[in-house]
Amino acid sequence: MRSVQPVGKTETDHAYAALLAEANEKLASGHVANSEFFLQLTKELGQIADSEFAEHRAKCLLVACQFFYITGQPFSAIDPASDAVRLARLAGSRSLLRKSVNTLGIVSADSGSIARAIECYAEALELSRALRDDDAECATWNNLGVALLYAAQYQDAQACNERALQMTEENVALRRHRATALSNIALCSLHLEDFRRGLEAAEKSISERSEPKNSGEVLSRVLCESHYARLLLEVDSVDKARERCAIARRFTAQSKSERAEIITSIVEGLTEVQSGRIDLGLSRLSSTLEKARLLRAMLRDALIAMVKAHEMIGQPEKALSYLRELMDYTRTIQQENALRHNSIYLKRLERGLVDDPVGSRTFAKREAQLREQVTQKELIRKEAETELAIAEKDKARRDLFRSRIEMLERMAVTAELRDDSTGEHSYRVGKLASLLAHDFGCDEETCFMIDIAARLHDIGKIGVPDAVLLKPGRLNDAELQVMRSHPIIGAELLSKSDTPHVQMAEEIARHHHEWWDGTGYPGNLSGSAIPIAARITALADVFDALTHKRPYKEAWPFEEAVVEIARLGGSQFDPELSTMFVALVTRLRSEQQDLDAFLGQAANATLFKQARAKIQDALNRGPGDDTGSGSRLDLQR
Repeated sequence: MRSVQPVGKTETDHAYAALLAEANEKLASGHVANSEFFLQLTKELGQIADSEFAEHRAKCLLVACQFFYITGQPFSAIDPASDAVRLARLAGSRSLLRKSVNTLGIVSADSGSIARAIECYAEALELSRALRDDDAECATWNNLGVALLYAAQYQDAQACNERALQMTEENVALRRHRATALSNIALCSLHLEDFRRGLEAAEKSISERSEPKNSGEVLSRVLCESHYARLLLEVDSVDKARERCAIARRFTAQSKSERAEIITSIVEGLTEVQSGRIDLGLSRLSSTLEKARLLRAMLRDALIAMVKAHEMIGQPEKALSYLRELMDYTRTIQQENALRHNSIYLKRLERGLVDDPVGSRTFAKREAQLREQVTQKELIRKEAETELAIAEKDKARRDLFRSRIEMLERMAVTAELRDDSTGEHSYRVGKLASLLAHDFGCDEETCFMIDIAARLHDIGKIGVPDAVLLKPGRLNDAELQVMRSHPIIGAELLSKSDTPHVQMAEEIARHHHEWWDGTGYPGNLSGSAIPIAARITALADVFDALTHKRPYKEAWPFEEAVVEIARLGGSQFDPELSTMFVALVTRLRSEQQDLDAFLGQAANATLFKQARAKIQDALNRGPGDDTGSGSRLDLQR
């Protein structure tokens, strides 16, 4: 790799131009053997002082991000994408910033941090609208749709892709984005069981495509044919589904892509099973599953297909065995992803490199400043520990803890999105729990810790498959066991997070489903053996879940929820706390005009909530309104 030796401005410009050309040349080959070059590139550029040649460095880092994304190494792209965002801000280039923020969104979504991806895409939309860059805005709507689809927010994803489609209909210059938008709409419609809209979108997506010219376009065509075939199976058009499979197989042979091979084989296997050729279909799916065990990125899809196939032929035990493997895989991958994201975040925080993805606040140097404040207060404590000094020290310590816990909160929001699309549930639970702790007599510091720790109570749901978490009806015994594993998953994740002072959060995550009478899970603890913070959080969690709509239930009226909480005192809940809680929420309802707004104030201050509000505002405004900002690298999915 050519080193950049900063001398004069002209020489530096030439050196960076040569480096950028070399990086683009290696990117074009797409060969994983170039990984070492890009790893070294990001390391060297990261060691240069922030203010030096910021725009040049950001451009080179974005090429590295493209390489890592294309070669399936999204975690290697997190640091360079984050650095590119920070450098673009330093350079004052909004055009470069929109590319950088959108790139960070892409690699965040691809590596499992959906909440952060949504934050990034919200800024990308603002920037593209401010710059009047319709092409960038349209692409960002498509990418945002993909991120929301990953989070099983199918209706919201559909709205984003429909917006992209609307833009292509109003501006012929944006026609290149139509096929992607239509294909995404087809997949969303499949999940929403809107098969008519899905079939219509899939047909249009295919009819408007030209012959693929590169491997990316071939894979995109295979995906679209797969969506089409699966939609046809849902309406029992097996013969037509088989025709689409044949077309997908032709493109797969052309691509020589293992990913395309697995996608096509899955839909072929499902088609054979549904057409009555059960042995042939299961054999194909089993063979595909073995390939997917090697190409881990496709294992989830292969396992889902095996579950579906065995359910179709009336073999629930076999379906259950694959569901359990799917559960293990989901838990392992999601836990690993969450821990890696948290580790990267903490290291950047330690170095003062944390950048706010949506620009509402900056953490640069904040960690060092907070540490210094805490240390200074400790040194002067013996000399003059006034009430003001104590208050300032406590605030500094709490701010430091909040900054450390931020990535875990993002992952908790990602886990909750499938249950609660607003991202507010965990914050309402935290606030309610802290208020109950106060009424119980806990000191101010304990109440603060319960508020923060309770927000992470359901982080373990990140390891529960969509098929279980989003099931509209009652769970069967096997699915119930899968669901009941989320406290252990969450506790294990938090215990391995390397984040200081999360012991209370770990206790709450592990024990918030224990019952006072000992019939809860996962440990069958009873009475005061259940940690007090978990007993408090359990009441707040159940009340909030009862009074809000979920995929599997409607919201209960306030009065009915209060009666239920009181009824369960002494069986599910600590009887003393149950009585206190009923009194608390009854009082709050009389005092607060909007109880949800009061309890959710902390959520409204988060970057994620602000991002969702900006996205909704952009959807409401419609195309052509030129207020806002954002863009993306051409990393088309």
